[in-house]
Amino acid sequence: MSKELRIAMLGCGFMGRTHSNAWLQVNHFFPREHKPVLKGCYGRQEDLKKLKDFQAKWGYESLETDWRKLVERDDIDLVDVCTPNFMHKDCVIAAAEAGKIVVCEKPMAMNSAEAQQMVDAVEKAGVANMVSFNYRRVPAISLFKQLVDEGRVGRPFHYRAVYNQDYTIGQDVPQGGMSLWRLDSKVAGSGVTGDLLAHSIDTAEWINGPIKRVVAHAETFIKERKHADTGKVEKVGIDDACMFLAIFENGSLGTFESTRYARGRKNYSTMEMNGERGGLYFDLEDPHILQFFRYADPETGKKIEDHLTGWQRIHVTNFEHPYMKNWWVPGCTIGYEHTFIHGFADFLASLEGGPAFQPNMRTAMRTQQVCERVLESAKQGAWIDI
Repeated sequence: MSKELRIAMLGCGFMGRTHSNAWLQVNHFFPREHKPVLKGCYGRQEDLKKLKDFQAKWGYESLETDWRKLVERDDIDLVDVCTPNFMHKDCVIAAAEAGKIVVCEKPMAMNSAEAQQMVDAVEKAGVANMVSFNYRRVPAISLFKQLVDEGRVGRPFHYRAVYNQDYTIGQDVPQGGMSLWRLDSKVAGSGVTGDLLAHSIDTAEWINGPIKRVVAHAETFIKERKHADTGKVEKVGIDDACMFLAIFENGSLGTFESTRYARGRKNYSTMEMNGERGGLYFDLEDPHILQFFRYADPETGKKIEDHLTGWQRIHVTNFEHPYMKNWWVPGCTIGYEHTFIHGFADFLASLEGGPAFQPNMRTAMRTQQVCERVLESAKQGAWIDI
């Protein structure tokens, strides 16, 4: 028998769309007791037309221009926070204090201090919570972790992550406003470190364990931009690019790079691991493929036959691959939106007695702390312990 899960969506932008779609689709493909109901959505009064269009398109029963009223309503079970970053802390704490289940987009907060307050709030209230690091739920990335856990890479030596885009290169691109708030440090907190590298750090620690030390360099290429809201030229406070070296607790070495100034790269995110027994490589712009170099048998450690070594392209669409039995026949690919459906499917399963969901807010706070240490290292120009 299904149980209604009444959703309040805070935010009607890009992430509001992805989450709304996932809530509507999850029951169609994953058998769960809970049935999400899109109860209410929030947007600013000055964005009322956009909010009304959002409500009509996704089928929310009501709208609010005061997010606190929506959070406090008795007909809401779960609050999904898809607002700009500077609002996350207040929204999450208010939702937890109201006894609501909490879903929050990444990065979870503006800084580690805010993240700690959010963790304290959800744990004090005892409410289920998740942070939407959706790339863990790309089937090929889940398979990447599975092969590492099976010992097929063996002792890791290197982990490499790149996350590059190109949408802010122009001098005339403004900062702030509804569409470019990620360039406004007062709203976003940080630039590529919190927006892009947070994904790379989350998956890296999920796959390869904790990062122990970092040394970083960050750059802001265009120092001043016109603000979309005020029209005034203001100093840019976010990082346009960041690169850092890392030492993991298991002794392996890591390199991380991210920029929004990589001409031609739209959402280019790669990860590679090199180990004693094999290697793995993934590219988000080719998301159904996982490349695997098999060198030694994980059980015996014995080198495989020479004529069988080489990089293999695994087409991650078979029923035995993570999540794929819920979709189409082997050979048919899925896309970006499915990663959010997978996240909500796993989260609903955790509410119904299944495995505890990760990452929750305590886990995501760790990623926030690593991001903060990376930026601190970039300012100091020195190695910093996590």
